Amino acid sequence: MDAALKAKYANHPLAQAILQDALAIQDRFAAEPVYAKTGKGFLRRAGVEEIKQAKAAEKKSKS
Repeated sequence: MDAALKAKYANHPLAQAILQDALAIQDRFAAEPVYAKTGKGFLRRAGVEEIKQAKAAEKKSKS
C-alpha cells in the first residue's frame, strides 16, 4: 500500500469502520477450487448466533 494513503486513512473513522467489518467476515470467504487462481468464490452463510449478535449490535447502536 502506498505510504501516503496509509497515513491518510490511519485515523479516518469511516476507513477504520470498514476495515473492522471486513476483517470480521474475512474467515467466511471461501474460494472455489476451480476459481482459486482468479479469486472467485463465495461467502459462507453466517450462523444463527452470528445473525442474532449482529441484530443486537445494530439495535444497541440505534438506541
